[in-house]
Amino acid sequence: MKTETMPSLPATRESIAAAIRDDVLDGRVRPGDRLPEPMLAERFGVSRVPVREALSQLQSEGFVSLERYKGATVSGSSRSNALELMQVRRGLEVLGSRLAAEQRGGAAADELRTIIETGRRAERDHEHDQVPPLVMRFHTLVAEASGNRELTLMLETTLRRIAWVFDRDVPSRADGCWRDHAAIAGAILDGSPIQAGYLMDEHIAKDEQLLRDLL
Repeated sequence: MKTETMPSLPATRESIAAAIRDDVLDGRVRPGDRLPEPMLAERFGVSRVPVREALSQLQSEGFVSLERYKGATVSGSSRSNALELMQVRRGLEVLGSRLAAEQRGGAAADELRTIIETGRRAERDHEHDQVPPLVMRFHTLVAEASGNRELTLMLETTLRRIAWVFDRDVPSRADGCWRDHAAIAGAILDGSPIQAGYLMDEHIAKDEQLLRDLL
């Protein structure tokens, strides 16, 4: 029996923006590189209208600069910009940890316990290449445990933009990070929103200070 293949849906403004954003964050395009609308329209198989809308969205997020007669280019990144993002991150993560604690980790409780043990083991065994993705997963997991989908999406984008400027694999950040994470996870699993928020605030403040020291 022959199975019909469903036609692929045309690219949307959101999907185009997501693809270009990934190109920037993964280094496939670099600050100063031009992003010509005709080339992008051909790449995504659409007219220039959704491409233009996607570029406008990326400009509002800080990934793209739009200039009259010149068009779109990949924005340069700066540590001062990362500091502003870090402050946004701090607010999101404090709120996320409090909401997660109200639910005692919810459906993410078991994975929270698991990732704390995995991180401790990686830190103890000096498996430094495993630490950055585990750190990222811990923070996104806390957001997921909050049950607030919008917060989770906002934090994911914020963390990726910070990582674009501020390398997560800084040795001084690894010192004791899993003690912090374990304490935060413990407060969440114990159902202590105030303590969870306070510990997360203190934890993110350390990254803020490290970034300030680099400015």
